[in-house]
Amino acid sequence: MAFVNTSHAVSARPSERLSGLMATLGAALTRRRVYARTLAELRQLSDRELADLGLSRLSIVDVAREAAYGR
Repeated sequence: MAFVNTSHAVSARPSERLSGLMATLGAALTRRRVYARTLAELRQLSDRELADLGLSRLSIVDVAREAAYGR
């Protein structure tokens, strides 16, 4: 016995695709702002203040990245 299986891809309307793209772009911009703000604030701290937080200057970029984008 033979079976035929057909499926049709349903594409989203252009307006739905555009709104999805805008949402993705907005989320990316928000994450980038969090990264930049965290980086700027940590760079303003003295070495003593960073040590109190358990951080070193070398780890500032990693901490800012994790704050914005997760692990």
